[in-house]
Amino acid sequence: MKRRTYLKAMLAAGVASSAASAAGTPAIQLHVDMSVDPKKEKEMLHNFETVFRPAAAKQPGYIDVKVLKLRTTLMGTAPAGVNYRFALTFQSEELRQKWIASDTHQKVWPTIENTLTSKNYTVMLFDAF
Repeated sequence: MKRRTYLKAMLAAGVASSAASAAGTPAIQLHVDMSVDPKKEKEMLHNFETVFRPAAAKQPGYIDVKVLKLRTTLMGTAPAGVNYRFALTFQSEELRQKWIASDTHQKVWPTIENTLTSKNYTVMLFDAF
């Protein structure tokens, strides 16, 4: 059953991404550099997969969400203490704003945020072409 749900989400993401590109409007991608408490890493990953991602995937304009674990810094200097990056892609900033204002987001984001060593994290918004 998970496979079917995953395939539907991937198809929807492709259609949404194509629609945004066809309209000439870039999607947006939010990046959050996070310092996950090593003692809470498994909890964060579990909550991301079972709580946050399923809730986000149901939102209008959702394209994708990923959590990236920093392996190594190849060039330059990584932000101090950062060990994960959260990357969320939506069709538009307006739809992402609706998502973060929703009651659902208010319930699911703390399941990630409460595993961080600090709530003083960097948040960057990009146009995604």
